[in-house]
Formats: sequence, structure tokens, C-alpha cells
Amino acid sequence: MTIAASARATSGHARSPLPPTASRRGAVDWRIRFAVLSTVWGFSFLLIKVGTGAYAPFQVTLGRLFFGTTVLAVAMAFRRERLPRGLRTWGHLAVAALLLNALPFSLFAYSELTIPSTLAGICNATSPLWGMALSLVALSEDRPTRRRVAGLGIGFLGVLTVLGAWQGFSGLDFRGTAMALFASLSYPVGWIYVRRTLAGSSHSNLSLTGAQLGIATVQLAIVTPLFTAMPTSFPLVPLLAVVALGALGTGLAVLMQYGLVDEVGPTTAQMVTYFIPVIATAAGVALLGEQLAWNTPVGALIVLAGAALTQSRAKTARTAPVAASAGPRDAAGTKAARTADAAGAPAPAAQPTPATPPTPAAQP
Repeated sequence: MTIAASARATSGHARSPLPPTASRRGAVDWRIRFAVLSTVWGFSFLLIKVGTGAYAPFQVTLGRLFFGTTVLAVAMAFRRERLPRGLRTWGHLAVAALLLNALPFSLFAYSELTIPSTLAGICNATSPLWGMALSLVALSEDRPTRRRVAGLGIGFLGVLTVLGAWQGFSGLDFRGTAMALFASLSYPVGWIYVRRTLAGSSHSNLSLTGAQLGIATVQLAIVTPLFTAMPTSFPLVPLLAVVALGALGTGLAVLMQYGLVDEVGPTTAQMVTYFIPVIATAAGVALLGEQLAWNTPVGALIVLAGAALTQSRAKTARTAPVAASAGPRDAAGTKAARTADAAGAPAPAAQPTPATPPTPAAQP
């Protein structure tokens, strides 16, 4: 996830920083790019599983961040973007990099040592639920509604269904599942932090996101040698999985995400969130031969239904004048959110917050 994404993941009717006339239409139809983005992020969990088959989880995460940062660095050079300035900004970026990239990426990689990629993908879909719960506590301006509270309850009922609570969680790897759920929790914690500290930054979304991923790469470069040994061999397929996970799922996907938000708006772009667990499940079953009990897809649908409700807004809000809903504070919040979303994940998923649009993007 990136910084811009975190701030924007909070409100269903806030507007994109660019006015409609300023949005750029891509050479490829947005529906095709939407499908590609959904597929890339949905396959991220499969790529993690393949990568950890030959390399340590920290090594997979380091490779992912390195190749993702490389893609964004090339994009920044092409657009002649500069890195952010100011020690305070870099300090906040370091925290954002930990919460939105280094920590969740590592937790997902470790979790898939013991749980199937399908379950990891479904756990990732709980990010909006965690975000809703946390925003009610940490964001005083985010008022709960009956619909959103109902969505929160329905979503967690779906989690219990996925985990098979009525069976006493038998056959469930508690440690791996807990890691995946904590990874999903880390995203909204990072979103809220970014919203409180980096909203209103004068730097571009690409600049903030590139710096955030770069810091996360340095963090993993320091940690990885302390807990892993240098690989003695480099199997080709797992290596290509790590390269694809970073270059496509963490680098190129961020750029595609920005393009979609600018062209069709954050609300439509956010819908990618609901396709990620579906694609992750299909990929795991079809390509990895993972077993699927009936409660897994049923619970996933319940989770997605709850997540959709937590991000809903009253219809009356949509009729508010543009001038009233797109003031300086709203624009700042939206920008911070876009940055946070981008660097992260399929994550992942957008979380509700006031004055900023919802965003997809909690990357797995």
C-alpha cells in the first residue's frame, strides 16, 4: 500500500484530486486495465506461495520490494519527479513503509508457509473491516451508521465462516491464519497514520510512493540478513515469481491504479478490491491444486458483502455541491490516500474514512 491510498480509502464520495477534465484517458480501455489490475493483484498470493517454495519469506519480500521500487524509480525518472524533502516527511514515510509494506508483505509471506494462498487472499479482504472498526475509534469525524455497523458485523461473521468456527477451528493452522489477519490489520493502521501525518503534503503521489517503497526495501535489506542465509541456488520459477510479484504486483500495478482513479474515479477503481479474493481462490485451486471446503467461498462472499456495506455512504451525500465536498482539506486527504494505496497491495482493500475517497489497494 502506499501513502496516497491510505488517506483516500476513507470516504465513498470524495473526489479525485484531478478534475474530470484533467483526467487522462489511457490508450487502453479502462475496463481492460481494471481486469488486468484485478488479475495481477489476485495472482499475488499464488506468486508468494511459489516464491516461498524456494526462498525464505523475508527474501521474497525483499525481492518484491526491490523490483517494485525499481519500476517506480524508472517511472519517476521518466516523469522527472523528485524525491520528497524534509526530515519530518521522511520520518513519517519510514513509519508508513513499515505499516503498509514491510510488515504486511512479510507477514503474508510467512503465513503462506502453512496456509493455502486461497485463505491468505480471503484474509486480505478483511482490511476494510479492520479499517472500519479502527476509524470509529481513531477518527472522530468518521460517524458510524447502522448500515456500516451492520456491514462490520456481517463481515466478521464471514471470517468465522471461512475459519470454520462451528467446528472448533479444526484443521486450521492458527499461526499462519493469525499472521495473514494481522497483515490485513496493518494496512488500515498505516492508512490512519498516513491520514494523520501526511495528508496535505505538497509532494506528488508518485514521489511519496516511490520513496515509501524505497524505505521499505532498505528496512528489509537490513532485517533479511539477520534472519536468513544467502540462498545456495536460485531456482528459475520461484525467482520469476518474485520478480513478477515486485515488478507487476507492486510496481506496475501502482501506476495502473493511479491511472484508473484519475480516469474513472476512486469509487469505481475501488471495486477491484472485490475481485482480488475471487481470483486468488481460483488461481490457488486451479494452478496449485489447493483444496477448497464449502465454507471458504461462502465465507468469502459474506466477508465481501460486509466490506461493501462498511464503505457505503448515505445517498444524500452524493447530491452535495462539488464546491462543498472538494475543499482544500478534502483534496489533501485524497492525495495522501492515493499515495498510501499505491505502494501497498493487492491489498488490498480500501477502508472507510471521511473526506477522502475509497481506494482499493491494500496489496497482499
